[in-house]
Amino acid sequence: MNKNTIKIGTRGSKLALWQAETVKSELEKAHPNLQFELEIIKTKGDKILDVALSKIGDKGLFTKEIEQALYDNTIDLAVHSLKDLPTELPENLIIGGMLKRAEVRDVFISKDGRKLADFTAKDKIATSSLRRQSQLLHFNPDLQIVDIRGNVETRLKKMNDGHCDALIMAAAGILRLGYEDVITEMLDTEIMLPAISQGAIAIEIREDDERTQLLLDAITDEATRATTLAERSLLRELEGGCQVPVGCFSEVKGDQIKLTGMVASLDGTKCIRKSIEASLEEASEKAIELAQAILDDGGKEILDSIRPTSEA
Repeated sequence: MNKNTIKIGTRGSKLALWQAETVKSELEKAHPNLQFELEIIKTKGDKILDVALSKIGDKGLFTKEIEQALYDNTIDLAVHSLKDLPTELPENLIIGGMLKRAEVRDVFISKDGRKLADFTAKDKIATSSLRRQSQLLHFNPDLQIVDIRGNVETRLKKMNDGHCDALIMAAAGILRLGYEDVITEMLDTEIMLPAISQGAIAIEIREDDERTQLLLDAITDEATRATTLAERSLLRELEGGCQVPVGCFSEVKGDQIKLTGMVASLDGTKCIRKSIEASLEEASEKAIELAQAILDDGGKEILDSIRPTSEA
């Protein structure tokens, strides 16, 4: 491999390419003497579009093939949405860097401009996320939830073609692709806690690749690293993946962080939500305590009852 050319692995969707191009641009600014090239890699999650995510299982669904390219030395680094990365990474791979986190919340997009509070049992809301489903039903148990897959454009088209009356998606993806005009409302975190590390772009590398690590140190946002690693500690302690109804929200003021975590039943009848405050330095340690408090308060029973469904 050319030592002056750094290969960046990415999925091929518009959003994935936007993220990879952004990382590439930041690296080019920080290291103008080097060349950076994108390598598009198709993952299992990109190929299976007709099955609910909760039915496939989530381990490496959007990452495994890209990580194999790291092992094969055909790429030097991989760009991911951090929420797609399992909390336990494959052997000898690490998160080498993170860009500054974008908007963390979810957005509600309705066909006719009505807000979530205006929806009734007659309306269908589409999401592929058990986290969103459980919180929607906790907010209003009469809502109809339907599954949906595909990229942002595909989902918007499905809604307009009559598949559903509204969608819920991550704000970060909508804003990054320039679709802010379709947003009906930004969902308050009191109603909808985001996914773990939502809105963050992670850069994965080989653990022994000191050269690439040094390149990434120049573009990494340390506040994002501290908060998202704390959230991932919470998720790891809960032994959850993408396809369990777990949410988390981090509020940072100066060097202090307030972490709010949530576990809910699929039907929304049970929702255990707790918060903890700490210094950024102690955030990951305190996140483990928060997870344990949620488990002790009934979260364990909820997750134990859901896992056979989510891992089928």
